[in-house]
Amino acid sequence: MIKTLSLAAGVAGAVAFSQIPAFSQQYLQRLAGQVDALTTVVMDFDQSALSTGLGREAALQQMTGTPFLDARQSDMRTTFARHTRLSDHLLTLRTATPIERLAMPHRHGDIATIKATWADFTPGLSMTADGALAAGAGAVAGWGVASALLSIFAWPFRRRSNRPVAAPTPRTEPILQAHTPQATTLRADIRHPAE
Repeated sequence: MIKTLSLAAGVAGAVAFSQIPAFSQQYLQRLAGQVDALTTVVMDFDQSALSTGLGREAALQQMTGTPFLDARQSDMRTTFARHTRLSDHLLTLRTATPIERLAMPHRHGDIATIKATWADFTPGLSMTADGALAAGAGAVAGWGVASALLSIFAWPFRRRSNRPVAAPTPRTEPILQAHTPQATTLRADIRHPAE
């Protein structure tokens, strides 16, 4: 039973992992679109700041005094930080091979981009070496995890084969002996001294 379930988990892992290269490629394309959009916003802000003789930080510090300006300053700081982070991820993913991308799940961590990629993602059979490698890794991972978990759950119900078996105690049967009546001599003439 454990072997059958482990095999099924291995097949499921292979199918799931084989989709990673295709998903990663689509994620990369969407990430590039996100970076392009953010770059436009950042460059527009920087251009406006330079046209008034200010740098980015000086322009941000002037965005204060009203609730709206305070909120816009916070939004722009968030945008700049996101642009920097996503640009770094994009550069790293673009220079990595598809196999190397498998070891970079932290570079695929933008939630908005993941959701957008997943919404349009259609699973398919990958015929590339990257897909085969990912499927093999998924099969090993699925089989290993399932085997370990099932073994842990089944452990209390197994008989321990390495426990030494006590030797059976020899059974002793009672020995029946023939009873031979002994002749008893009654002496009628023996009397107690007191008599």
